[in-house]
Amino acid sequence: MKKLISTLTIVVALLFASPAFAYTVKSGDTMSKIARDNSLKLADLARLNPQIQNLDFIHIGEIVHTNKSEETTTKPEIVVGNSEYEINLLARLVRAEAQNEPYQGKVAVACVVLNRVDSVSFPNTIKEVIYQKGQFQPVQNGQIDKPADADSIKAVHEAMNGSRNIAAGSLFFYNPAIATSRWLDSRSTTLVIGRHVFKI
Repeated sequence: MKKLISTLTIVVALLFASPAFAYTVKSGDTMSKIARDNSLKLADLARLNPQIQNLDFIHIGEIVHTNKSEETTTKPEIVVGNSEYEINLLARLVRAEAQNEPYQGKVAVACVVLNRVDSVSFPNTIKEVIYQKGQFQPVQNGQIDKPADADSIKAVHEAMNGSRNIAAGSLFFYNPAIATSRWLDSRSTTLVIGRHVFKI
């Protein structure tokens, strides 16, 4: 049975790293640049560096771990609810998918991801749902790597704190005016907000 979003979840925190795979932040560096320079996706670099809470704010002289082999030296840590990384990731997805949509549409997009986490038909975590192959266009085109805006962050927190009913159990959403695949047309519509049609 799927866990609820608010229950305790196990996350892996990377606490130790080989100095051979550590990079010292220099003037002009960004996490995106460091990821590109080390042939990593930004999401992978973020996972290697859970000590960096804000991917858009790093300090000169800070150590950034850059090698996936570091994942073998891990220690389990118990955290309540979702990690800051997952909350930020969801906010970035909301920005990419719904930046020109009404605020309620942003909340509804966040709810779709949370509904999937609760559904037996989808993965168990926000990160796994977002990165499930072929599910979200921003993952494929790189828009997921752009920072979230204030409205998207607010919408995610609202979705996590009692506004799940906005999306009425929806597991999908799309813009029928630009969709290249029509398979969602046959599914039941739960609501329409702005240009997005939400489906169950």
